[in-house]
Amino acid sequence: MAHAAFAAATVAAQGVAALLGGRVGSVVDGQVVEGQGAPLMLDDPATGLPLLGYRDAGTAVAREAAAGAARAQRAWIALTAAERGRRLWALGAAIRAEAEALALLECANTGKPLRDCRGEVARVAEMAEYWAGWCDKVEGRVVSVPSGHFVTVRREPMGVVLAITPWNAPLFTAGWNVLPALAAGNAVVLKPSEYTPLTSAAFGLLAARAGLPVGLVQVVAGAGATSGEALLAAPEVAMVTFVGGAVSGTRIAGACAARMIPCVMELGGKSANIVFADADLPAAVQGAQQAIFAGSGQSCVAGSRLLVQRSIHDRFVEMLAEASSRIRLGDPLDAGTEAGPVCNARQFEHVRALVSAGAAEGADVFTAPRGRTLPEAGFWVPPTIIAGVTNAARVAQEEIFGPVVAAIPFEDEAEAIAIANATPFGLAGAAWTSDVGRAHRVAAAVRAGTFWINGYRTIHVSVPFGGFGASGHGRSSGQEALMAYTQAKAVWVETAAVPALGFGHRPAGVGG
Repeated sequence: MAHAAFAAATVAAQGVAALLGGRVGSVVDGQVVEGQGAPLMLDDPATGLPLLGYRDAGTAVAREAAAGAARAQRAWIALTAAERGRRLWALGAAIRAEAEALALLECANTGKPLRDCRGEVARVAEMAEYWAGWCDKVEGRVVSVPSGHFVTVRREPMGVVLAITPWNAPLFTAGWNVLPALAAGNAVVLKPSEYTPLTSAAFGLLAARAGLPVGLVQVVAGAGATSGEALLAAPEVAMVTFVGGAVSGTRIAGACAARMIPCVMELGGKSANIVFADADLPAAVQGAQQAIFAGSGQSCVAGSRLLVQRSIHDRFVEMLAEASSRIRLGDPLDAGTEAGPVCNARQFEHVRALVSAGAAEGADVFTAPRGRTLPEAGFWVPPTIIAGVTNAARVAQEEIFGPVVAAIPFEDEAEAIAIANATPFGLAGAAWTSDVGRAHRVAAAVRAGTFWINGYRTIHVSVPFGGFGASGHGRSSGQEALMAYTQAKAVWVETAAVPALGFGHRPAGVGG
């Protein structure tokens, strides 16, 4: 495959100059600050060459960020709810004003196609506008009790929320996790992946420029083992949200349990995309591509297990292979590119190792684009279909997080459901069928937090999102997320003229 010269380093430098004032680092109290830890290097995913360097934030910067967030949260909650909403709306406007610069910077850092990055920036602005409307709708309730009390239940913010986000969609997941916490009255310390800190830092600066209290969104750029651990231990942190793999999620949830603070875990998946023989097959073929090859498969909800009814299995795999061969791979900065490289060298090796494992287990491996050569440098994995495997194969049980799908045949509805549920994960799933009754039966029976019928990979900030089992717990969007970022307080007011007290005595010689 012929490539134009990749310009990621130039674009990244321009984005850092325009959005970050020319410096790469953490954002503490509205300013970009250099880290105090070890040097870290970002690579260009398309070439594997160095992109930009920065220093790990380290313990001191992390603690300063947490303390500053606590101060800012007190200022934030002192504002009226309506005023908080206006300022979140202004943040949405600020994101829209910098949309192209943000999209270019995200593209250069992650290797995601520019057209995907543009779409994600627009959705983050939409999130800010959506949550702005919720700020004055965090309401309590009155409870009738069998006594002379007037009892109210208040919903109060947690305080400082630590949001740990992944490298596959750093700006999108920043908005997804930070904005509902702000709408509920909290401050946030955002700890993006050390691989992709750039647009998260820009998000923190835009929040301050939009009129949010300085320090309300702090961004700590650094490694999980250093800066992340320091933040988990910070006494100001009252809640943690994490988006990432199950292994890291288990460890972070354990740290939260040790401190007795709540957490929301949005973890990985091994989602089943089920195609029945009565489906609209051309639509299902296109849906299967969206399920696994969009974003180079780097999505927690990716339909990485393709379950196809046996009577159409071989034909469907051939149709999918042919259609996938036309996916346009190329320079992520080219607006016509449909798929780019995976984000980093570590993930690149992980994906290739699992593809090799599938081949070693006797699977048939189909790769696309046919007849075109991928660059030797960079982290390029072609869209790959692994057929002829059972659900027990490694490629069907382990999260690949790349453009690789395992095609598994099934006989009937009961077997499809059994295979879909034969994994510890439970994040998403889908069914393609023209039978309305079957669609609803399968949706009810598959253990997953999100399920699509005759579609795939559609989410919206207004709809709850999260997983079952090893895919985590809690919800990170919709009204359910707003409640997760608050805690309930019961207030009892005695209204009886002569309270009925069950214990004690009035002091001697004092009235009635």
